[in-house]
Order: sequence, then C-alpha cells, then structure tokens
Amino acid sequence: MNLIELTALDLGLAALLVVILGGLVALSGLGLTRSLYVSSLRMVLQLLLIGVVLEALFRLNNPWLVLLMGLVMLAVAGWEVVARQKRRLRGGWGYGIGLVAMALPAFSLTVFSLVLLIGVQPWYTPQYAIPLLGMVLGNTMTGIGLGFNRLTMGAAASRREIEAQLLLGYDMRQASRKLRQESLHTAMVPTINMLTVAGIVSLPGMMTGQILAGTSPIEAVKYQILLMFLITSATGFGTMLAIELGTRRLFDERQRLRLDRLQDAK
Repeated sequence: MNLIELTALDLGLAALLVVILGGLVALSGLGLTRSLYVSSLRMVLQLLLIGVVLEALFRLNNPWLVLLMGLVMLAVAGWEVVARQKRRLRGGWGYGIGLVAMALPAFSLTVFSLVLLIGVQPWYTPQYAIPLLGMVLGNTMTGIGLGFNRLTMGAAASRREIEAQLLLGYDMRQASRKLRQESLHTAMVPTINMLTVAGIVSLPGMMTGQILAGTSPIEAVKYQILLMFLITSATGFGTMLAIELGTRRLFDERQRLRLDRLQDAK
C-alpha cells in the first residue's frame, strides 16, 4: 500500500479544528488562546524546517552532518530540561548536568541499536539514526526534566528533615535517599505508564507512522518494541545520572545542604 499524500487543504482543515478550539478556550476565559495559537504556529514552522533539513541529510548521507544534527537536538533538549525546572541550579550547572545525563545514554544506546541490533549499513544512515535518536532523546529529556525538578523542589521542601539527619551523622547519600527515590519515581512513572498502555489504549507514534507508510504491522511492532526498550533504558539511566550529579551539587565537601546553589525560575 502506497502512502497517501496530504494536501495543503487537508492540513488547513486540520488547523481549523485548533482555531475553533482556541475560540472556545477564549470564551471560557482561561487565557490560553494566545499560547495555543503561538505553540501551534511554532510547531508547524519547526516541523517544516526539520523536514527540509532531513531531506538534505538523507540525500548527503554524511556522518558529520548526522552528528551535528544530533548535537543540535541535544543542545535544545538541554535548554528544555532547564526550562521545566521551577527551582534550578545556579550558573550553568543545571544545563550541564542535563546535557551529560541525556547525552551518555541517548547517544550510546542509539549507536548500540544501530550497530548491533538493527545492523543498518552504514550505521549512521540518517533515515535510521536521526529518528531513533530523536525519540530516545525526547523521552529522556522529559524524564530527566521531571526527576531533576522533583529533586530541586524536594530539597527545599525537605530541608529540615535532611539537615536533621545530617546532624545525626548521616552522610549526604543517606540523608537524601528518600528524596532521590521520589525523584526517580516521578521521572519513571510516565514511561512505565506508556509501556502499560502501548498497543491497547494507544498505538505508539513510530508504529503508527510505519503502518501508514505501508510497513507490515508485525515489522512495525518489532521496531516499536525495540524503541520502547531503548526509551525506557535511556530514561532510567539518564535520570539516575542526573539525580546523582544533582545531589552532589546540592551538598558540599563538608556534607552540608547548599540551597544557596538554587535559584527560582524567572
């Protein structure tokens, strides 16, 4: 089955639904209409831009350009992690920790899947590398953002409890154990929920796209299972790393809780 191409009219009619929704939101007085329209317009422009860029990358098939694209995606994801934090580490620590925590699992697991699991030749083929990295990186970003925000907010909220344990002789890891567990739980719950409902309540994006493109449903399912495992692993590993690095920054070498290293988001 060949993919049915969408026309500008088709997309315009779909956009009309958002326009109608915005009107109803305006009537309700929620004040979200502007954000809805701006976000929708931004989405269209971003997707059109990435479509043009991917066309060029697919045609050139250059590993350095694929790497550059991956680094750009990582840089933007790093800013998103920081933007989602209500209380963030001062300076560039929040951004740096987010970058490291996302880059290590996302890039390593993507390369692992391309080389050893999928076995595409060459392994950096952009049709495989960029979509896989994008989906893994995007979900890892969400998990790290949630977990890191819970860590920084929880540190301030649990200040008395943590400092009391430090006075009793606990080290920083013991005193922050409950907070770190809660942060990891917050980060992993959405991913676990996604695994639970996949194929029953919802058809995941990659699988849906492949089926619409004419791929056998069984093959689409195989790729989706692979992707789900990659996303879960990268999110878990990345969040644990972010929480570990963030915890070390929240305490100094004398095992003191340093909330002065946090600042409220502007």
